[in-house]
Amino acid sequence: MSLEKAAQAIRNAESLALACHVGPDGDALGSMLGLGLAARNSGKPVVASFGSPHVLPPSLSFLPTDLIVPPQEFPAEPDVMVVLDAGSADRIGDLAPAAKSAATVVVLDHHVTNEGFGDVSVVEPTAAATGELVFRLLGILDWEISPEIAQCLHTALVTDTGRFQYSNTTPETLRIAAELVARGADPAVIGRHVYEEAPFGYLKAAAVAMERASLDPRLEVVSTFITAQDLDDLGITWGDTENLIDLLRMAEEADTAILAKAHSDGTTKVSMRSRGLTDVGALAAKQGGGGHRLAAGFTTSEQPETVIATLVSSLGDHR
Repeated sequence: MSLEKAAQAIRNAESLALACHVGPDGDALGSMLGLGLAARNSGKPVVASFGSPHVLPPSLSFLPTDLIVPPQEFPAEPDVMVVLDAGSADRIGDLAPAAKSAATVVVLDHHVTNEGFGDVSVVEPTAAATGELVFRLLGILDWEISPEIAQCLHTALVTDTGRFQYSNTTPETLRIAAELVARGADPAVIGRHVYEEAPFGYLKAAAVAMERASLDPRLEVVSTFITAQDLDDLGITWGDTENLIDLLRMAEEADTAILAKAHSDGTTKVSMRSRGLTDVGALAAKQGGGGHRLAAGFTTSEQPETVIATLVSSLGDHR
């Protein structure tokens, strides 16, 4: 469906309840907060949230988050619920019952694996980030983009394009980024918080993960894992490890990078990146996850070593 239909549903809403995927990244959080702030500034009652574990990534704590409420305070039966940057309904976790009870659900997303859900579903895989869709939506709504909102949306673009160096960066992405900077976004502040600050324990965690790293030059894949116990020993959280996959993928011999994170609840969360040879989005979809051709992930109950071995053996089927 078109952004115009999404704008109509949002404009006619008596109130808005915004949600993004669990474990929000810069695009999910930036898009949600950008839309939420614009709605509030226009006089629309609005709340925002994401599912458990309800923990804000430390690197994104500089964003204005006063709209965010815990999942248990999210409206049980929203008038209009807007779901941002979630490739499927299950990605909003314990906010899913609210989506089922909402009068109208609007979905804004750019994941190619999103088959569409909700009453008004706008899925544009050509967009570099969901933040691009929100920027265009605000233009249709004629809602002002304040410096705060610009900062949120620019964060969405910066993080999902890897500082505008990933192949999903388009001329339109750069035009929107320039407009956001003109409206008050501060790239230096975003870059410092997202890419240039981390607790000392993260450096130790990276050393642990890199020590475990394995390179298969024949299959051109580099992989490693890290555990909840590692993080506990070093006094950091999962939110502190968001950039670890970017360190792993630097190996020039590898097309594909696989990072497995073993959580204390027995689940393993897997992130994958590709330079172009491997369709990691299709690989993740086979495991019940999703994402893009060059960046994707999923969650499994398998142990990290087991799931890495399974993925490595499947690489040939996705090239």
